[in-house]
Amino acid sequence: MYVPLSQLPASARIWIYQAERPFSSAELAAVQPALQHFATEWTSHGRMLAASAEVLHQQFLILALDEAVADASGCSIDASVRFVREVEQQVGQQLLEKSKLAFLLEGTVHLLDRRELRAAVETGLLRPDTLYFDNTIATVGQLRTAWPAPAASTWLSRYFRPVTS
Repeated sequence: MYVPLSQLPASARIWIYQAERPFSSAELAAVQPALQHFATEWTSHGRMLAASAEVLHQQFLILALDEAVADASGCSIDASVRFVREVEQQVGQQLLEKSKLAFLLEGTVHLLDRRELRAAVETGLLRPDTLYFDNTIATVGQLRTAWPAPAASTWLSRYFRPVTS
């Protein structure tokens, strides 16, 4: 059963899929019915799930599930990945590729290849207070309070430590 993301408890589990570029308004309009339909029909061992599927910041597909109602099973997680692949085909862009990290720079989501992190810090493109979208967070509560978060407060903190000789 579909539940708006804003109404799910902080403990609800989430999966974040990052698009390689922002969704256009037309793509969002086209995919919105599929998101709601998937969340409405998502099941685990025949039990309806209290779920949500939304796009945030025009670039992140969020799937959320209140596991207090029913847990996700391996089959239901497989179904969610199949759904994400269908969305990829519908909009013509990747959502499952994980090599790029997303930062909020001047109000816009910017993607950066992991191999470019050190140079981006050295040149000042990324600073400790640069907002980072940590797509490994696991709950709606973290989504609400720490997404995006200052890079230095995430696993990226090691890139901002002073170099010692």
